[in-house]
Amino acid sequence: MRYFLKLSYNGRNYSGWQRQENAISIQQVVEENLSKIWREKIEMTGCGRTDTGVHAKQYYAHFDAEKHIPDNFLYRINHILPGDIAIINLSKAKEELHARFDAQLRTYKYFIHYRKDPFLDETSFLIYEWKPDIQKMNHCAQQLLGTNDFSAFEKKGSDNKTSICEIHSAAWQKTKEGLVFTISADRFLRNMVRRLTSALLLVGTGRMDEQEFINAVLHKRTLDVKLAVPAKGLFLWEVKYPVNSMRIIENKKDNGK
Repeated sequence: MRYFLKLSYNGRNYSGWQRQENAISIQQVVEENLSKIWREKIEMTGCGRTDTGVHAKQYYAHFDAEKHIPDNFLYRINHILPGDIAIINLSKAKEELHARFDAQLRTYKYFIHYRKDPFLDETSFLIYEWKPDIQKMNHCAQQLLGTNDFSAFEKKGSDNKTSICEIHSAAWQKTKEGLVFTISADRFLRNMVRRLTSALLLVGTGRMDEQEFINAVLHKRTLDVKLAVPAKGLFLWEVKYPVNSMRIIENKKDNGK
């Protein structure tokens, strides 16, 4: 059977989702504990690669297993997982459904706060020296919409077969603490969201001309992004799959032991 796990995690203590040779990853921790509960070797495929320190409000991963679902599975797996990783639900899916390739839409959020707050330090970027111009940033964010080559914003040396992405929405909003940037697309390149966020903040603070940003989007002009926003403010927020492609069989809300 093919199963899908919906999970969330605080990425502060991990080298991202994907297994690494010399560092602890989310995938490694979940697979090892899942194998203990399921009593067979479990290997998972995630919906994408989150970088070191990046968080996930919603993340999906699939795996195949021969044995039946263990009793009280969600309660038991959440009991042995560390406190910064939580399994939300378990679903059955068609054998051909793939966590990465069949995801239709991914949404990321980047959080910024203006005043020092120890309770936000792990999940938001503090910029108390200046407040960006949200109108300028949203004007530039609108230029991202549609299908474009975003190679100007991907990490150099990436092994993507294509740098084409379709951006469905991108906008900055004010929050009680500061700002949040929300962007949705069919796919993202490595480091793309953080590089876009950095460039837009440079525009918003007058350190980059709006036209320079627009040229990078429309004409693949290379950008010198000197402001690198930290990973801690970035969340994979939502992942969408085809309607009725999976069926929830165990939900954390229904298993609150």
